[in-house]
Amino acid sequence: MPAALPAPFDHWFAARGWSVRAHQLAILESAANNRDALLIAPTGAGKTLAGFLPSLIDLAQPRRRNSPGARLHTLYISPLKALAVDIHRNLEIPIAEMALPIRVETRTGDTSAQKRMRQRRNPPDMLLTTPEQLALLLGTADGPHLFGDLKRIVLDELHALSLSKRGDLLALCLARLRTLAPGARTTGLSATVREPDDLRRWLVGRGPLADVVIAPPGAPPDLSILHSRAEIPWAGHMARHALEEIYEQISGARLSLVFVNTRAQAEFVFQQLWLMNEKNLPIALHHGSLDAAQRRKVEAAMASGKLRAVVCTSTLDLGIDWGDVDLVVNVGAPKGASRLLQRIGRANHRLDEPSRAILAPSNRFEVLECVAAVEAARKGEQDTAAPRAGALDVLAQHVLGTACGAPFDADDLFAEVTSAAPYAHLSRATFDRVVDFVATGGYALAAYDRFAKIKRTKDGLWRVANARVAQIWRMNVGTIVESDVLKVRLTGGRTASESGKQYQGRIGRGGRILGEIEEYFLETLAPGDTFLFGGEILALNGIVENEAHVRRAAGEAPKVPSYAGGKFPLSTYLAARVRAMLSDPKSWKALPEQVRGWLELQRKRSVLPGRNNLLVETFPRGGLFYLVAYPFEGRLAHQTLGMLLTRRLERARLLPLGFVCNDYSLCVYGRADLGGVDMDALFARDMLGDDLEAWLQESALMKRTFRNCAIIAGMIERRGPGREKTGRQVTVSTDLIYDTLRRHQPDHILLEAAWADAASGLLDIQRLSDMLARVAGHISHRALDRVSPLAVPAMLEIGREAVFGEARELSLHMAAEDLAKEAQ
Repeated sequence: MPAALPAPFDHWFAARGWSVRAHQLAILESAANNRDALLIAPTGAGKTLAGFLPSLIDLAQPRRRNSPGARLHTLYISPLKALAVDIHRNLEIPIAEMALPIRVETRTGDTSAQKRMRQRRNPPDMLLTTPEQLALLLGTADGPHLFGDLKRIVLDELHALSLSKRGDLLALCLARLRTLAPGARTTGLSATVREPDDLRRWLVGRGPLADVVIAPPGAPPDLSILHSRAEIPWAGHMARHALEEIYEQISGARLSLVFVNTRAQAEFVFQQLWLMNEKNLPIALHHGSLDAAQRRKVEAAMASGKLRAVVCTSTLDLGIDWGDVDLVVNVGAPKGASRLLQRIGRANHRLDEPSRAILAPSNRFEVLECVAAVEAARKGEQDTAAPRAGALDVLAQHVLGTACGAPFDADDLFAEVTSAAPYAHLSRATFDRVVDFVATGGYALAAYDRFAKIKRTKDGLWRVANARVAQIWRMNVGTIVESDVLKVRLTGGRTASESGKQYQGRIGRGGRILGEIEEYFLETLAPGDTFLFGGEILALNGIVENEAHVRRAAGEAPKVPSYAGGKFPLSTYLAARVRAMLSDPKSWKALPEQVRGWLELQRKRSVLPGRNNLLVETFPRGGLFYLVAYPFEGRLAHQTLGMLLTRRLERARLLPLGFVCNDYSLCVYGRADLGGVDMDALFARDMLGDDLEAWLQESALMKRTFRNCAIIAGMIERRGPGREKTGRQVTVSTDLIYDTLRRHQPDHILLEAAWADAASGLLDIQRLSDMLARVAGHISHRALDRVSPLAVPAMLEIGREAVFGEARELSLHMAAEDLAKEAQ
């Protein structure tokens, strides 16, 4: 390990009162030995500086300064544009203070076309960018020139990138970079993960495992659970009962981040905090649907110390230093121990001082989950997901992008692709099917020229079919498929009913874009209806083309927009901890008295779920019959299980009417008594065979999944020169193709990709399969004469789906009182 930094760097550290840390020197040693490295370090440990130190020192050497025509030296990849911009700002400080002759630039979707072109011809020493921009650069003829002299690659927040389709795209891009610049070495920067070796392999592909450097853990976090003075709700997710106490905590802190799990929660919590803001504290709102300019304003205000609190979603999860944050409040359960540790790290960017965080559970089951999460976080335990196989639709996009850069040989590209960790086990036959899809669309679509994206030359290489195909590919690069959204434009004026005529455009003055909302929510509103957005109450004037025109309004019961996505499933690890807690009454000492009493009452009226069994309760109520099961496997797995159970009950002519679920349990209800059902047969694992296949054939879910795969793979383009397809146009196109392939080419590669997506994401098949295997022969059935205390939260889900925000919380409270009396 180097004994000391070069003199200019040593003096710079000393001038700031810093000492170089052991893990920063270890990264320098790996660089000196020409080794790839993974640095795992907590927030405040200086891991970003560690990742850049080898580059800064190398670029400061006279031989580099004087070399004519020097090309790009260091490439930094971030999952967020804002993080790249923040790192750029931080890097300029040592460069300026040490007078280093280093040029650093960012390249994101916001970078001007002129600057992008100049960067390709005259690259900076360091380029800070995102996976999508890297894919675009590799898909140009300038790729070999731009990256041919690359020395170092720095991947930030690697734990957040590697386990998604964006990670698949990045892994393929890294494989391409290893071909273009075999001498480049990679440094990965990550928060603590469960299996470091998975990331070490991901970093290097086929090469020798990367060195691993693990920084000291830092001060233990100051974690607590908010035990509200109010009654803890039986169900619901808005934590209305605890908001006054959350406001008290905010009032006593310098800057608080109030994390929620969904954008709807963010709107509701912000509005309620603002209404009770007697001290007139500057509180802001930050989530992904707000206009980018508004988000940047909030971020700038945080960094400059002008705010006291920000209500936010996962948009602020990652490692940007947002100023003097000294408190994190997590509203609701965190759904995972790793996610909680990530959010805790937003408070106090100093390694030797504890980060302070408070969890505010929004219902009784979430109290159990919060206790389990806090215990796990205090022990530093992780529940990061296992590595995933690379997605085939992403591979199709990459194959076309490679051809856009230069003609390729299929054998060479296969070797390159399988050097990327997510595709290490890809078969040659599957790879050839992907190439054939890019070349023809598949045999069922081969007659249509528009699906022929690449063509084979006489020398056997594959090239892009024409310049237009390359142009459209560049306009659609990426793996994030946006939901069908409408822009929300503040126009002022009156609604159609107030003006006495049909709304046909802007009424009154204004015109500022506030952000975007899912189209399906806006279609549920009539002109004049009010809803929350951006922390304001707005009234809908009307919908014009792809915009919702609104005005500011007052209203006592505005709706809260419902958004696609944004709901995290309960992790397998936390689910196991909750089951263990329920089965061990000795562990209930940490629970509030209300929750302990709830569990004691359940033990008297029925039984509690065990660590490894499945509790199933059946009972009559109000002329219907109910079955409530407690798998604790998360909403996605429960939704799949509910669909399969209702199919089986239909076949047995037991007249199910429907099902509801949450992260902890599911409830099936119908007209026939379910108390005599053979539960072992009902929950048999073979439901994942023909029953699952038959349901998927009938379900609209597969069409939606196929639509996303078709967009990513380039079969359907959302954007083209001078045009952008609406969500409806894309849906019509993909539905027609889906039906055609189902009839004429059921083994099509995109149908396979859609099934893989559904199984791992929307359906959580593997988790459900593991649960059914675990409980086989261990199902505890209790036939009751009325609802049990533990069943109340699931019962409260029935009939509440269309009610939003405060109205939902109030209706849940009223229904809970009735059910609680019954259960007791």
